[in-house]
Amino acid sequence: MKIHEYQAKELLAAAGANIPKHIVVKTAEEAAEAFDRLACGGGVVVKAQVHAGGRGAGQLLGYPDKLGGVKFCPTREKTRSVAEAMLRHRLKTKQTGPDGVRIHTLIVQADAEPEKEFYLGLVLDRAKGLPVLMASAEGGMDIEEVAVRSPEKIIKVPVFPETGLLPFQGRRLAYELGFTGDQAVKAEKIIHALARVYLDKDASLAEINPLAITKKGDVVVLDAKIDFDDNALFRHPDVAALRDLNEENPAEVRAGKANLNFIQLDGNIGCLVNGAGLAMGTMDIVKYHGGNPANFLDVGGGVTAEGAIEAFRIILSDPKVKGILVNVFGGIASCATIAEALVKAGKEVGFQVPVVVRLEGNEVEKAREVLARAAADLPTLKTAADLTAAAKLIVELSNSA
Repeated sequence: MKIHEYQAKELLAAAGANIPKHIVVKTAEEAAEAFDRLACGGGVVVKAQVHAGGRGAGQLLGYPDKLGGVKFCPTREKTRSVAEAMLRHRLKTKQTGPDGVRIHTLIVQADAEPEKEFYLGLVLDRAKGLPVLMASAEGGMDIEEVAVRSPEKIIKVPVFPETGLLPFQGRRLAYELGFTGDQAVKAEKIIHALARVYLDKDASLAEINPLAITKKGDVVVLDAKIDFDDNALFRHPDVAALRDLNEENPAEVRAGKANLNFIQLDGNIGCLVNGAGLAMGTMDIVKYHGGNPANFLDVGGGVTAEGAIEAFRIILSDPKVKGILVNVFGGIASCATIAEALVKAGKEVGFQVPVVVRLEGNEVEKAREVLARAAADLPTLKTAADLTAAAKLIVELSNSA
């Protein structure tokens, strides 16, 4: 699960990190009022709150001037006009796709006047089998390029979950980044806050970019990003409450409510599979034979008629879908039960596009009899003897459709 920048900052602040003053707003008038409270003789920074990186280098679609999702505003009127533009136009970044995303929320942040920027990030290193804290004295928008161009400039510190980040590790990292004196103490406090939030809240990623030294000599968190392990949210109702459904794909939200593992893609062949590994293999073979998957959908090993019906409804809600491949292996579940669920789904939902079914495993012969009897009522429902034949057939039918 992803959260917004302001939510990530508030979690870090609760753990002891120093963050700039900011106000969350949803209208241009609220943004102007926030300027009055925060400017204090200087300006403010208006920042779009979306679940995508690269906001500063992004672009508001349809806006006549070059304006992204982060903008310094020296006056009240500029703050109002920038906020109005951001809330009216979609924001396109490297992470949003060509259509961009709607902006529903902004923060107006007191200008911290950064002088030097750093990067901090905590993520699981699967090769090492433990979290690794990464840091660099070259933070900011181009940190990805630093990792490619000068990997030696990124410091890596292992963090053992049993102990957390030890005091000497945070202190040494602060000095290795170039902090000294009182600034080193402040940086160390922020480093430990990041590690604490990551471990205590079961995060999958915790990032501060940039961590900044201001012109006044303070050390602050200018931007933050935290993602959480969905499977651990039951342990953190406070984190689950931060979820913003406006930022998520409606079809994926709907699938989650039906306990379906669904991710929408950009192809035209819907996939309905029972098992995550089998689903990945199904998408691979569709691609191999010239098709383009429209989704990843794992209905689980105990698929029911109700689950199959909802799965088909979700897949068919995508207007790009021109065909559906059903690939089911009956292990614990009976292929016959699954076939009956597919037939019921076809009669309730109505298959307006070709549906190719490949079944194998427990009671597969009985399942084929069920599908054969339903063929007259469901003319777009086809069967295939094996996965290769099924993939070739659905690619052919989808292209002709």
